[in-house]
Amino acid sequence: MGNKAYKFRIYPNQEQQAFLAKCFGCSRFVYNHFIRVTTDIYAESKKHFRYKEWANLLVKLKREFDWLSEVNSQSLQQTLKDLESAFTRFFKKLGKFPRFKRKSNRQSFRVPQHFSITEDNKLKLPKMDAIYMVIHREIEGTIKSVTISKTPSGKYFASILTEQALPKAPLNGEKIGLDLGLKDFCITSKPEKFPNPRYFKKSLRRLKIRQRRLSRKAKESNNRNKARLTVARIHEKVANQRLDYQHKISLKLVCENQAISCEDLNIKGMVKNRKLSKQISDVAWGQFLNLLEYKGELYGCEIHRVDRFFPSSKRCSRCGYIKEDLTLKDREWDCPECHVHHDRDINACHNLLAFSELKILSEGQESTPKNAVEMQRINS
Repeated sequence: MGNKAYKFRIYPNQEQQAFLAKCFGCSRFVYNHFIRVTTDIYAESKKHFRYKEWANLLVKLKREFDWLSEVNSQSLQQTLKDLESAFTRFFKKLGKFPRFKRKSNRQSFRVPQHFSITEDNKLKLPKMDAIYMVIHREIEGTIKSVTISKTPSGKYFASILTEQALPKAPLNGEKIGLDLGLKDFCITSKPEKFPNPRYFKKSLRRLKIRQRRLSRKAKESNNRNKARLTVARIHEKVANQRLDYQHKISLKLVCENQAISCEDLNIKGMVKNRKLSKQISDVAWGQFLNLLEYKGELYGCEIHRVDRFFPSSKRCSRCGYIKEDLTLKDREWDCPECHVHHDRDINACHNLLAFSELKILSEGQESTPKNAVEMQRINS
């Protein structure tokens, strides 16, 4: 059994939009309030508060602020559970410290129970009338919860989480190495190159004009809100274009191959490069690798990560010679040992494929660039 989500567009009327805004605001208020309460209590007495303590304080908080009782109580409790998950990820060093939610960003709240889908394809939520929803595909499995969200551009969506049997597909196809880049989005060992569309760069001129107009509007005015929506729509279009492109490439790769070997990139460290940070953020490698991993489980394709310090580009895929003076601008090079001419990216793909199933570093040994190079020389 596994979880699968279905995301549908919803079209609330003005009264429903007002009530949803109240739900968004109450969930955001509760989330921000208990972040502050938790940090203050820890600073004074070094005590850790969790969901049990927060739930008791929420009862008192609803007595102090009557408008919190106007929305679904289970949505507020679910907000506390999400906050507990955020703190748990932070203490496990899987994420950053929970941040306060802003009204201008994406808004959402979750309804775990007492919702339904009517016969005329409308979504019925607690304490409000049914909302018109466009169901463009059949919902399979047992429905567990629904998350209502609003994008900065003003669009409303409903994400319905279901539990269903997800059988793993058998492995079939070829084994390839995959190298991610900036000149080309990704390169395979077949060889096959997928171009980098650079959606953000193409929209940058229009975005600068709209952001300049936004900065000149008076704060909290209607014209400023209209200009903000225009800027948000540009960002949303770029994100949708990028996601659609990556969906198509990831689906093609996992359906045609049974194993894909790619590099375990340190993306957080790479975006600190002030000269390449904009291009790296635009190409969205992390999002693409996530798409590969979850689609690989569905379509029968194993995703192997090779150590980030493995010199895939500097190593000759034929004789194993490592060219130490290879720079980023060198797109092609000749091996001084076997005199083979290499395309930098295709050579990296062959190396990633050859060493994907080998342990580059011994167990317990620290992963450093020096150790990775030395172990590769020994293996070759």
